[in-house]
Amino acid sequence: MYWITRLAVLMLVLTMLSSCIRTMGCPDGAIEWVDLLMINNMKYQHHFPEPADEEIHLQIEKGKPLGEIKFKMADKACSDHKMKNGDAAYVEEGTTIYAVKGYPASLMVVANDKVYIAEENKSAKTLGDLYPINNLVKNIYIESTEDGRRIHTFSPEVKELFLNEWLKLKIEDYNVLQQKNAFVGEPAFLEIELNNGVSFRHLYWPNSNAFGQNSLGNKTLQELMMHELASAGN
Repeated sequence: MYWITRLAVLMLVLTMLSSCIRTMGCPDGAIEWVDLLMINNMKYQHHFPEPADEEIHLQIEKGKPLGEIKFKMADKACSDHKMKNGDAAYVEEGTTIYAVKGYPASLMVVANDKVYIAEENKSAKTLGDLYPINNLVKNIYIESTEDGRRIHTFSPEVKELFLNEWLKLKIEDYNVLQQKNAFVGEPAFLEIELNNGVSFRHLYWPNSNAFGQNSLGNKTLQELMMHELASAGN
């Protein structure tokens, strides 16, 4: 019995050491995570860490607390880590996640004074489900693919037409679209600016009339995007 007990303890220690070694030294090497967090079974991304976040902070008001960060993935998780509620790439553990007043929590949250926009919602069937932004969009821009500068602004009429068609697009299966070469070629950068100044980027592939988040545009959107890209000099 003594040796059985010692053997059980030894196996437990080896298991703990193996887990620790794997966590602190992933076989993948260094991992550069996208700035993500997950709460309420949804993943959110911070899109623009470069511009003056202070200007954005002045335009948002925290709503009710939604939860807190329980696990910081950077320097701890390997590339095969499956995110769960309370995980974040870079936000420190113990940081509270808040809703933003005036905006659906399914669209954006704030943590550590940074805004995070919906990135993955498995219950969303359309882009409008993923991005509930009706009456919340200030401007839509085309950005330079070289440096991210805004090089063209949709007119109010084009913005409304775009949103009316775009938000209805169905979210398709990524693997099916990839087999159809939907994401081949150089994408155009769209920037959607909300009324509170928060912006997020979306991609468009002109050759296949495909949008990011696995959606295919209709004929109206294709004609609209070709016209706007030509106006932007793309």
